[in-house]
Amino acid sequence: MTALLAQAPGPGSTQGLQLVFLPILPELILVGAALAIMLFDALYPQRHHASLVLLSLAAIALAAAASLYLWIWIGEPGHPTSVLGDMVLADRYAVFFRVVILGAAALGVLISAHYLDRADEERGEYYPLLLFATAGMTLIVAAGDLIVVFLALEILSLSLYLLTGFSFRRLTSAEGSMKYFLLGAFSSAFFLYGIAFVYGTAGTTNLSGIAASLTGTLQSPGALALIGAGLLAVGFCFKVSAVPFHMWAPDAYQGAPTAVTGFMAAGTKVAAFAAFVRVFQTALVPLIWDWRPFVWALAAITMVVGSVLAIAQKDIKRMLAYSSIAQAGFILVGVSAATRQGIESVMFYLVAYPIMVLGAFTVVMLVSVRGERNTSLASYAGLARRSPFLAATLTWFLLSLAGIPPTAGFIAKVGVFTAAMQAGEWPLVLIAVVASVVAVFFYLRVIVLMYMQDPATAGEPEIEHTPLTSFAVVVPAFLVLLFGVLPGLVARFLDQASLIKF
Repeated sequence: MTALLAQAPGPGSTQGLQLVFLPILPELILVGAALAIMLFDALYPQRHHASLVLLSLAAIALAAAASLYLWIWIGEPGHPTSVLGDMVLADRYAVFFRVVILGAAALGVLISAHYLDRADEERGEYYPLLLFATAGMTLIVAAGDLIVVFLALEILSLSLYLLTGFSFRRLTSAEGSMKYFLLGAFSSAFFLYGIAFVYGTAGTTNLSGIAASLTGTLQSPGALALIGAGLLAVGFCFKVSAVPFHMWAPDAYQGAPTAVTGFMAAGTKVAAFAAFVRVFQTALVPLIWDWRPFVWALAAITMVVGSVLAIAQKDIKRMLAYSSIAQAGFILVGVSAATRQGIESVMFYLVAYPIMVLGAFTVVMLVSVRGERNTSLASYAGLARRSPFLAATLTWFLLSLAGIPPTAGFIAKVGVFTAAMQAGEWPLVLIAVVASVVAVFFYLRVIVLMYMQDPATAGEPEIEHTPLTSFAVVVPAFLVLLFGVLPGLVARFLDQASLIKF
């Protein structure tokens, strides 16, 4: 406890040598809870499924409480800005994203409880894997060293590979998991090569050390630095499913249990983009004029390809996978601005996106009925007659993903477009607007099916509602409206958190 509460000396001291564990307390709680749940499941194999759900939610709540305390603790004078040998950063940027990820994880646990019960897939290892993945996501947003970034990426990735293939009885689940694993291993190699090239240039993997070294060679950064930055970008782009590194996403999204798909779509994108922005806006900021054109081109092709290919999909999970790819392109528009306003717009987008996508996948899970039976678009014909509540909420989430006011998605898109315009990237904004118009088509197609078509077949199974699932749908729907009407509620937090320190 003394080590947890210890404070580093004032300025000029060797803060990196202080054993201050408080900034990683959320990760310690999540990993400790995951290990405890695994032990509990082994000792009490006849345990009730609800006990695992409650333990997981309790761990996430404790981690969130620790994160909120860190927000206050970081603002007090005398506290270190980095700990554990400068490997982990203690700033409000990390705390902000921790809270977002933990919120997504809590909703992921709630919808997983319903899914596993209805699909008869209740196995004790599910919730520890989800907590391990969450710990990896929260650690990567606070990483102050490329080695920690890589380790956190592997923690979240290995857990998600297993969760994607969790449904042993479905071939598509195993296939999606295998593709995700193989391509993920390939991207990890790119990321490690990137770290090696950057280390060869800077002589360190620490973000602040890299920035200092590259600043000293600003007139001639060298081929090693540029190659390293490019390889790091490839590794991050795989995780955010940017084109042409998106090949795993449609199969993994379709094959994974819907509850896993929602959590993976929300949490992974938030964590990977948060690390992407930190690395490129701190360690690689001296190379800004070299990597901005790359991000510009990546954003353009990702928006266009994701929006166009989504039109051809006949499965709603694959459609939402390509929608997620297009959304990654819109977020990259904000990254390409490379300004503080761009960072703030990306952060707001990464608050709105997990709310929208988790809400949408929760409705998909309920409509599919006991597993993955009804995921084709034809299953949504006449949904407004079978379940007006689910049809209305799914319409709301789709409109937000399309960027229609007064939703959070509209404010998020306006934010990244404005930041890019002020940075002089008006051609990219023009491409983004065209891609948004194209995307409206496939979102509206689902809405038309729900309200203007008769059910494809008679005798469709009844959609089951529970207070738990209703809560998991209503809360995201309310937040989409709240942040769409009152975006200023998070503006003050964005202003404080967007000042990235290293």
